[in-house]
Amino acid sequence: MLSIGPATKVFLRPGATDLRLGFEGLYQMVRTVLGQDPLSGSVFAFCNRSRTRLKLLTWDTTGLWLCTKRLDQGAFFWPAEGPADAITAAQLWALVAGLEVSGWRQHWRR
Repeated sequence: MLSIGPATKVFLRPGATDLRLGFEGLYQMVRTVLGQDPLSGSVFAFCNRSRTRLKLLTWDTTGLWLCTKRLDQGAFFWPAEGPADAITAAQLWALVAGLEVSGWRQHWRR
């Protein structure tokens, strides 16, 4: 089971990502675009253009996890541009729950 502790760094890739990419494509994107080590234990988050799908890539010492969420309605709040700064695990779960990370405001669940 995927477990993300409070000390885990989470990196959001700003803008849209082609989520047809699987393990290898996202792994390479983490290395080249984000400039991070995919095997560091950090979580890397990607969102599609319409902001209705989310993929998380992480490594747990035995292999890579690729988790996906698709919204039935609404859209995730997702930064369009900017640096891929680390956020906390609590901010990631807030974003997945439909809150705007920067202001902790509920966004898609109406």
